[in-house]
Amino acid sequence: MYLNPEKKAEIFSKHGKTPTDTGSAESQIALFTYRIAHLTEHLKKNHKDFATARSLTKLVGKRRSLLTYLYDRDINRYRAIIKALGLRK
Repeated sequence: MYLNPEKKAEIFSKHGKTPTDTGSAESQIALFTYRIAHLTEHLKKNHKDFATARSLTKLVGKRRSLLTYLYDRDINRYRAIIKALGLRK
């Protein structure tokens, strides 16, 4: 499986406030970004997989709403996560 517990723990420890922080906006955005990248690669090979395409669209929407929440609450945290994940060019 592409997202095992060790990989999740690595993402949460890198982007969360604490190594076990799984609920902060930053850690969730980082997890969604990892999953979006994986699904994007899958869809490049399997372009007719419409269920995965729908899942990808839903994940992008969830990440977008979390980014909007973070933007409204704390602009410095928003800028830090954008820079860390390289979401804007």
